[in-house]
Amino acid sequence: MRTPTYIKNSSTPLYNEFASFMKEHFTYKVQKISINAGFTCPNRDGNKGLGGCTYCNNQTFNPDYCRTEKSITQQLEEGKEFFAHKYPEMKYLAYFQAYTNTYDELETLKQKYQEALAVKDVVGLVIGTRPDCMPDSLLDYFETLNNKHFILIEYGIESCLEKTLKRINRGHTFADVKDAINRTASRGILTGGHVILGLPGESKEEIIAQASILSKLPINTLKLHQLQIIRGTHMELEYRRDEQDFQLFNIDDYIDVVVAYIRRLRSDIVVERFVSQSPKELLIAPDWGIKNHEFAARVKKKMKEIGAHQGDSNK
Repeated sequence: MRTPTYIKNSSTPLYNEFASFMKEHFTYKVQKISINAGFTCPNRDGNKGLGGCTYCNNQTFNPDYCRTEKSITQQLEEGKEFFAHKYPEMKYLAYFQAYTNTYDELETLKQKYQEALAVKDVVGLVIGTRPDCMPDSLLDYFETLNNKHFILIEYGIESCLEKTLKRINRGHTFADVKDAINRTASRGILTGGHVILGLPGESKEEIIAQASILSKLPINTLKLHQLQIIRGTHMELEYRRDEQDFQLFNIDDYIDVVVAYIRRLRSDIVVERFVSQSPKELLIAPDWGIKNHEFAARVKKKMKEIGAHQGDSNK
């Protein structure tokens, strides 16, 4: 697939939005459908650790139809039913989201991806994974798929700081992140990242500086999420032991951090989202009750007020 080139001019938007990015690749409506394909993670099964990331409870982002007892085909068909009433002509991307979606034997992985691509109106794959779970043999396969389908590999980066990666039990280093992103992008495969802003032990200055660090990597898309304390996680136990050890932003402070972050971010990187909205029954804090599109509107308002644009403070 062709990687889009963005040209700055007088009509340049405040930041590069995901909807515009998708229009570069598709002439029709496209919706991601999340899949739980039954994977685990190397920091859960004992390969690199146990317990998983301290903040993680996958129930926070799996729709009801994402059940491992259902086949990939069934999950996609049920997801299509959910969206089709609004846009009958819509096409879909199979979003392998839960846990580490490249963590298995190569032939098993190929079977899962091919099953998804065989479903009618599925036009591509979005693969969520860890940077330490991307062998060259799998990149060879994705490179082949990329000639016929939309392929986006989304790496969980979470933080650029080694102290943080260790504290949250990621089980990989930032060197692993750089290596995986560089190897993926070098194949001409669209490459994305996911980070959490406000992880314990990180100052505002360190968080904002992260944008400049990531801007040096060949990423196409980036998701930003605020830190949330979720029930049933190890981080919940840490939070209840010492709330003062956590810097949970209120919404106005987080907007300021996000705006400063965007201004440091390379201007061609596509910002997919700013916030995550976990289910009420799982969320401990912070409970903002705001959706991504509502938060994005407030970010744009703030940027207009101060005359800011993505990348205008990049260092």
